[in-house]
Amino acid sequence: MRGRMLMMAAGYRMGQAQAQQQMQAQAQQQASVEQAKQQGAAEAMAVSAPAPSRDLTTELQKLAELHKSGVLTDEEFAVAKRKVLG
Repeated sequence: MRGRMLMMAAGYRMGQAQAQQQMQAQAQQQASVEQAKQQGAAEAMAVSAPAPSRDLTTELQKLAELHKSGVLTDEEFAVAKRKVLG
């Protein structure tokens, strides 16, 4: 009888150890999932970040030079300027 009790106690302890290992594995997996979510969110933000703005002053100066030199008419200059300024 005593041997049987010892076996049951050992089995119980073994079960507890396995349960604890499973809990630790689940916690690690959950941490990995959270880390992946954060990493994915950071990557998504980096991808969706707006592109650096163009140098509007330089573009307008180029258009003005083209207009002064006669390459662009007044109307073409006005249309191009509206495009640059959005």
